[in-house]
Formats: sequence, C-alpha cells, structure tokens
Amino acid sequence: MTKKLKFALFGNVYQERKSAAVQKFFAIAHERKAEIAIPEQFHDFLCNNLKIHVPECEIIQDNNFTADYVVCMGGDGTFLDVASRVGDKEIPIIGINTGRLGFLASFSPDHIEDTISDIYEGYFGVENHSVLNISCDELPLKDYPYALNEVAILKHDISSMIAIHTDINDEYLTTYQADGLIIGTPTGSTAYSLSVGGPIIVPQSETISLTPVAPHSLNMRPIVLCDNSEITLRIESRSHSFLISLDGRSQSYPDNIHLRIRKAPYSVKVVTRAGQNFFSTLRKKMMWGADHRG
Repeated sequence: MTKKLKFALFGNVYQERKSAAVQKFFAIAHERKAEIAIPEQFHDFLCNNLKIHVPECEIIQDNNFTADYVVCMGGDGTFLDVASRVGDKEIPIIGINTGRLGFLASFSPDHIEDTISDIYEGYFGVENHSVLNISCDELPLKDYPYALNEVAILKHDISSMIAIHTDINDEYLTTYQADGLIIGTPTGSTAYSLSVGGPIIVPQSETISLTPVAPHSLNMRPIVLCDNSEITLRIESRSHSFLISLDGRSQSYPDNIHLRIRKAPYSVKVVTRAGQNFFSTLRKKMMWGADHRG
C-alpha cells in the first residue's frame, strides 16, 4: 500500500518555463493520491498566468503550513526564499531546478517522476545545512533575521569603504577597512563568498567563514571559524549608514550599532539524490578544476 504524503509546492512568480514540470508534478501527485498545499500568490500565478488547471489543494497563507516535504520549483534564489519560509519547521526541501546553476535546487525537471518515486521508495538522502542568525543590541532588525548562505555587511553604492570592527567570542580580531564583509555558512561558500575570493567549504563541516569584500589591505585574507563562535561587529561609515544583506535581502541601518551573528538553533534539510557527491557536483555545476587548455 502506498503511503500518503503531503507536499507543499512553492515557486517564483516570474518564470514561465516551469509550466511543464508543475503539470507533471500534479499528475504524479494525483496518481499517488498525495495532498498538496500551495502558497496563495503562487497558486494565482499558476491559474492566471500559466493557465494551469490546479487540482484541489490547501492554500497557504503567510508561512503557516505543515507538510511531509516541500517541493521548490525554481533556481537557487527561489530555494533560498523557500528555505526562509520553511524556517525552523525542518521540513525536507526538494529543489527542482528550473533556473540556471541549480546548486541547491539540484533535481532536474526532466526527472521529476523518478524524483518523486524515489521519495516514496525512500531512495534519497537528507543533508542538514546550518543557518546563521543575526541580532542587534540597539534596535530590532527588519524582516527574517536568518540566512542559509550568508550575512553580508556592505557599504552603500555611493559611499566610501566602511570600517568593520570585529570580535570573535569577545576577543578582538581586526578592523576590516573594506567595501564589506561576508559571514558565510559552508552552503554559502559556493555563492557570494566564492565570487570575492572566499574558500570552498565542504557542507556539514561545522564552520563559519569571514571573507572581506575589496579590502584596503592585501593582508586581509578569509578566515574560517568553528560554527559555535559568536561574531560581534560594529560598523563605522562616512555616510553614517550601511547595508545588511541576508541571502540577498538587503536593508539599510545606521552605523555604530552592534551586531551579533551566531549559528541558528535549527538547520535547513535539503533532499539529495542517493549517492550524490559534493565534489562531483562542484565539477559538474561549477566546472571546478576543469582544464580548458588545448
């Protein structure tokens, strides 16, 4: 007897090429007699923009939902947004890549039938990805104060570099004179941090990396910490303001406030293919180590 599962289906509302994958998922869910829950905005997009017949389902309001699995249709940006909506529910997320790179959203839409079949057969893995939490001593931070990839402290576009006074576990580390500082998880090591010279870090390595953005001194190199560290920052800026970006969600704040960054008390659960290997993913998705010389 097939076990009954409930899937929460998420996706962005500006990518029309996911239409075939969504319709295939609905057909498989119907065949398996699975329950489906869909966020209201995505439901409207499927009905009104893609003109897809959506089966009877639960409409998700805000982030109030339960499910056995979350199915994320989109690229890695969509995956990050969905991870923030799942939050501390710790529901495993199945990333169906209808975007470009697909490092987090690693399942092909062409193989969605096999993917869902593997879920029912238990032929898959689940990785626990650490999350960062940021708080402020002087004022409440806006929106969702967690990040799966990175917390980035950045100057405003028209500003000069900022000074980022940095302590680790109440011990002074250094003052970064730079355009910014990226505090990254192992998951985020192949994202923004990598683009500014940060190290690639193996998932589940229980670390946090600090990578400066365009530092004034060539001696300012990335550093990797144990993820039980508490990082305290105080930012000075000539414009008296700076940006905090959490997985790309940016807000402006006044300078000279104290920020505390630590590992969150929960993880994001990412469904992986059975036998999936981080190093083969690096080679395939990012052409890591490839030699294109003739």
